[in-house]
Amino acid sequence: MQKAATALQQRAIGYLVRQARRPRGVAGWMNGWMFALRPSNRQRNLWAVSLLEVQPTDRILEIGFGPGVAIAEFARRATEGHVFGVDHSRAMVRHAARRNSVAIRAGRVHLTNASVEQLPSFGDPLDAILAVNSVGFWPDPVERLRELRRLLRPAGRIALVSQPRCPGATRDTTVRAAQELQDMLIDAGLAHLRVETLDLDPPVACVLATNPTS
Repeated sequence: MQKAATALQQRAIGYLVRQARRPRGVAGWMNGWMFALRPSNRQRNLWAVSLLEVQPTDRILEIGFGPGVAIAEFARRATEGHVFGVDHSRAMVRHAARRNSVAIRAGRVHLTNASVEQLPSFGDPLDAILAVNSVGFWPDPVERLRELRRLLRPAGRIALVSQPRCPGATRDTTVRAAQELQDMLIDAGLAHLRVETLDLDPPVACVLATNPTS
């Protein structure tokens, strides 16, 4: 009986992990509402957006936008700019599209169902890029960051956010995650790194960097 219960628990955990990686179906839709409504998730996303110091005319990309909370905040700040988002979950694209329907109709928000290794064209260079709790799912993340750097204008900003969700995560887990993100950004050629921390449980780390001007 105990072995059967353990096996069932492992299958359930595996299912939740797969849903976190790529939400789909009814469960994916419900996950989207959970992500959007959980206060800590909203606080984390709005905080990350604030750190990028968005200007009214900025062109911004978010990778893995989930239910579109940060996308909406970007659109609120970049009133004369354009906000792009890519997410490989169709369920999340539908969530974010509903949340940002007015800005989409106005032509200021553009959402695409795509993966980080197959990005669409964004036209002119970008001013800022955000990725929240998604870099760990990227294939060859340093190469992906090099590609993103090529999309940034000189002195463009990038923010990578990590709030560890593994069982037993602590402040030390967050510190290690932030160091891994810093190492990746340096390897990808980004510069002027700094780390900001949001005191949630566990803490959230945001590593910011800029595209060198020469």
